[in-house]
Amino acid sequence: MQHPTPDALHARLAARRFILAGPCALEDFDVAMETAHAVREAAEAAGLFAVFKSSWDKANRTSITSFRGPGLVRGMEWLARIREESGLPVVTDIHLPEQAAPVAEVADIIQIPAFLCRQTDLLVAAAATGRVVNVKKGQFVAPWDMRPAVEKLRAAGNERILLTERGASFGYNNLVVDYRSIPTMQGFGVPVVFDATHSVQLPGGLGGSSGGERRHVPVLARAAVAAGVDGVFLECHPDPDKALCDGPNSWPLDRLPALLKELSALWSLEHVC
Repeated sequence: MQHPTPDALHARLAARRFILAGPCALEDFDVAMETAHAVREAAEAAGLFAVFKSSWDKANRTSITSFRGPGLVRGMEWLARIREESGLPVVTDIHLPEQAAPVAEVADIIQIPAFLCRQTDLLVAAAATGRVVNVKKGQFVAPWDMRPAVEKLRAAGNERILLTERGASFGYNNLVVDYRSIPTMQGFGVPVVFDATHSVQLPGGLGGSSGGERRHVPVLARAAVAAGVDGVFLECHPDPDKALCDGPNSWPLDRLPALLKELSALWSLEHVC
């Protein structure tokens, strides 16, 4: 199946009305494939462009005993099959510079985790692949302080950039969203994504793992679209309460179609206001 070139993909994302969606981690191939097909179907029904998201390694889990994923080799095998069989582009994370090249052989978008958004060598390695690079804004970083991350990618020769808002630390084990960050980061000349599911996370809130308040996902996502965001990031799972990673803040897969239709309707209002 033919997939868009990096330039064509970035242009499509810059045209707005898209989602990055899938399970937090590649915990099971069949679950991931089921989710990918469901994401594509729900997005098409809502008139939105979709990218499948999942991580082959969650290197920043709270506990040493937490599930991380299938690893690089198997993870890339799974993502390649999902990409081919679902027809969706894929986005996945890297944590070390040497991971950029092998991941870029499969992924259409390379994602820089929020905790690593200031790691120069990681950003430069991601930029060097020529893929679209999505940098998640750190919980500890002001939106205007993401400009240097954009400048690092551009200095490395890559203009195919996304920035993702995912909330800011507010005391202990809590995040809040400052929606002013959306136009602020768009002012750098890049599309901005809103991570609706990590923004309701309670980091470390369960002691050995993070908690979350998924009931707030729809209102935060709707607010982001109303604020003019270009795309929405959603972790979703067929059974979030049994997910091996980020279940408390993941959105139930069977409720995804209704949510995407709401977001699509709000995006459409921009054209009549």
